[in-house]
Amino acid sequence: MIFDPAERIELFHDAINRINYEEIENFFAENATYVSNGVGDLAGREAIMEAFRGYFDTYPDQTASKSLVETLTPLSGRAVWSVRATNSKTGKPLIREGEETITFDEDGRVVRVDVTDYQDF
Repeated sequence: MIFDPAERIELFHDAINRINYEEIENFFAENATYVSNGVGDLAGREAIMEAFRGYFDTYPDQTASKSLVETLTPLSGRAVWSVRATNSKTGKPLIREGEETITFDEDGRVVRVDVTDYQDF
């Protein structure tokens, strides 16, 4: 499959913004890894999806915006983003800004996400 990683990232983020778990899950390869200083290191699609569900249970009103999405290599891209949300249990606002590098396999499935938050949250 030939694809543009930046376009795949846009589609991936669109599924996340719509909180469409089926689409989100379909983006990940079975053995994907997700590395984030916010959620820790996750290994495997099942663990990643469990973390997504837990996150959106806590922050169901998340709104995200991107200031940059770019292709880095034929199988990777980078996005710079900001997130605003409210903790559904405490009412505390969440503000995150950061970037992520996403690596794909040749079929366009996410095999690794490396998230860097610009500040602690």
